[in-house]
Amino acid sequence: MTFSGTFFGEEDRAALYRLLLTRSFQFGEFVLSSGKKSSYYFDGKQVTLHPEGAYLVARAVLEKIRGKGVQALGGPIIGADPIVGSVAVVCALKRLDLGLFLVRKDAKQHGKRRRIEGPPLAPGTRVAVVDDVLTTGGSIFNAVEAVQEAGCKVVTAVVLVDRREGGTEFLKNMGIAVDPIFTIADFPV
Repeated sequence: MTFSGTFFGEEDRAALYRLLLTRSFQFGEFVLSSGKKSSYYFDGKQVTLHPEGAYLVARAVLEKIRGKGVQALGGPIIGADPIVGSVAVVCALKRLDLGLFLVRKDAKQHGKRRRIEGPPLAPGTRVAVVDDVLTTGGSIFNAVEAVQEAGCKVVTAVVLVDRREGGTEFLKNMGIAVDPIFTIADFPV
């Protein structure tokens, strides 16, 4: 995938930040999917499923993978679903050829029994894994594992918000670079 120009500038970043701040954060007592307790909850789908938010997130993701030789992009169901869908539309508008996929937690028990949904990934494909939030890294790890089993090379992981709760370090120890659009330190939580 090659493209020129900038997909995501400072004005876009400010607009996405405002959407995240006003739509995605809730405060109180929450138990996260990792089992950890938190005083806030980040619901990325409130932005990734919002028309303007989806468009901005897609452009931010494409900016993050620029120049990395990424040939395919996908991530764990359900956090990556709206991101992958919006990236597909922006790629069509910009005439970019990028393979897209979604990774199930477990292989489907019927039909073709696939764990990776979408056009087949050829061995050696350079992949970016995306998700809306990174906490411990478990969801992204599941997706990384699936694409590596398919013979692909994971080039980077791009997340909308890194909660900075060990996920980046966990993935880094596996040799996966994490490139968040925002970290929790960017927000007043």
